[in-house]
Amino acid sequence: MPDSLPLMLEAPPYRLRPLHPTDATTLHHLVNDWEVVRMLSRPPFPYPRELADEWIAATQAMHARGDGYHFAITNTDGSFIGCVGLRIEAVPGGGRVGQLGYWVGRPHWGRGAARLAAARVTRWALAHLDITCLRASAAQDNIASIKVLEHAGFRQTGTDSQTFAARGTELPVATFEATRTDMDTPVSDPAPGPRRLVLVAAGALIDAQNRILLARRPEGKSMAGLWEFPGGKVEAGETPEAALVRELHEELGLDLSRACLAPFTFASHAYPTFDLLMPLYLCRRWQGTPTPREGQKLAWVEASALRDYAMPEADLPFIPLLQALL
Repeated sequence: MPDSLPLMLEAPPYRLRPLHPTDATTLHHLVNDWEVVRMLSRPPFPYPRELADEWIAATQAMHARGDGYHFAITNTDGSFIGCVGLRIEAVPGGGRVGQLGYWVGRPHWGRGAARLAAARVTRWALAHLDITCLRASAAQDNIASIKVLEHAGFRQTGTDSQTFAARGTELPVATFEATRTDMDTPVSDPAPGPRRLVLVAAGALIDAQNRILLARRPEGKSMAGLWEFPGGKVEAGETPEAALVRELHEELGLDLSRACLAPFTFASHAYPTFDLLMPLYLCRRWQGTPTPREGQKLAWVEASALRDYAMPEADLPFIPLLQALL
């Protein structure tokens, strides 16, 4: 859950902001259009004016509860042109997913607004919300919406059917999903050649209460939104210990010596385009207070609760070993 909904997300040349009651008139004018509403599953046609007020109030209530985040899509002059947002739902077996939706008024079609807005909210949601993935659907005759989802990093998972209120019937839809891994998968196959071996040093910082420090990868980095043990890539000419001392200072403002690091274990994982080798060090002594310097979020976590935090696959083997230790 984000600490607070941002006042603005940039999707140049468009801006995304929370919906206001004053948007209702323009919203009603744009969505009460057969060519727009027939591609949306929930709204009726004609679309009553009072429904615009009710829906905007509902989005604000969802935000207050933390189970939905909706934005107005605006031009740089602030004029309202459409909506993008998501509802968060619990799934069987535990976990939560976001259901993405969007629409743009017909006078503003063909300018990339839906494509840019959907891609921006997708990356924001996966980086900041406690969800396992985003899901979406589009009527199979809505080729433009399918292209929007593909551009945003979604992959088609199958087909289904949904009732479209405006059309008064059930229609076939294509279903899509986007995960944090999808955001890091190259659009095209990498050039042929030998796979890279990447060496990363990680630290399990343990406080006096035997809690372990986790850092959440910020938006803009690969695997944004996942929690990890602090550390970073070992540069040419560095030892893993020297790299970890440097990374903990750069990322968290901590000062410590190599003597504070106790080798514990290592993990090896094959990612799509490279192989990762990651030694993990234990650390109980340092100077300073861990402070996020790169936009990441920090959490002190009991060993028993480590599985409650979504992590990169490479970090998962560390969990049972740390739980057995602590």
